[in-house]
Amino acid sequence: MDRLEDLQAFVAIVERGSLTAAARHLGRSLQSVSRSLAAVERETGVELLRRTTRRSAATEAGRVFHRRVGTALSEIEAAKAEAAEGRSEPAGLLRMTSSTAFAPLYVVPALRAFLEDHPKIDVELDLSDRYVDLVGEGFDLAIRIGELPHSKLRARRLADLRRVVFAAPGYIAAHGRPRQPADLAQHQCIVRTAARDANSWPFLVGGRLKAVRVGGRFRTSGALAANEAALQGLGIANAPLWQVRPLVDRGAVELLLTRFEPPPVPIHAVWTTTRLLLPAKMQAFIDFFAARLKRARL
Repeated sequence: MDRLEDLQAFVAIVERGSLTAAARHLGRSLQSVSRSLAAVERETGVELLRRTTRRSAATEAGRVFHRRVGTALSEIEAAKAEAAEGRSEPAGLLRMTSSTAFAPLYVVPALRAFLEDHPKIDVELDLSDRYVDLVGEGFDLAIRIGELPHSKLRARRLADLRRVVFAAPGYIAAHGRPRQPADLAQHQCIVRTAARDANSWPFLVGGRLKAVRVGGRFRTSGALAANEAALQGLGIANAPLWQVRPLVDRGAVELLLTRFEPPPVPIHAVWTTTRLLLPAKMQAFIDFFAARLKRARL
């Protein structure tokens, strides 16, 4: 018996509830399925199933193993079917997740053209600012902003996002334009209390990253509130350029201290290592979205 069939037997036992039902489903003998299970447990070195005379229930380790192996086997079967049918057109449900602020501005507008180009793909988009468990919650793909922690996830860097300092023309006319980061000490700066090190803004000064202390009369926990406060002339704000690009383009705010901007923040498409072959629907969206972001002047 080969390794793939051993894994198929394990998945069938978990999903069918017993060795007998799994053997019937696979068209194999009970002894053959039992040998496959023993081989998988021997290779993993842990007990994956607890067996009674009538039922087989996965242990905690077995449930984790089943979730990952089941996904991998599904991908293999999908790849075999796609190759056999000679299909190259992306199809199926694409489940993905992205942040509550970024997705409405950039992911959703991209989907109109993407879905027009790929009529056999459906999309389900989850908006969340928490670190979503892609495997446990059944997502194909995540769009994540920021440096990625070390993990077993696979990723493709889609673009780099600038972080900028800006103010309304009225504020600049009344209070002047800072020429270097140290000048911010003489200005009203809008502090986002929810941000890490809220009163320290990063800048590149003399080729080195430097944190500059800022303060002002208006503080808020919300990014949109901070950006609106800058628009209303309450002071100078700090935000990702993608959040305020429409304001910049129509001249409602002006960028400041651009030659001191800190290094850009990456944005990635992230998926799980349980996928041995990236499905056509995922590859199509990643390629499409990466090209769109490059045109977005982020």
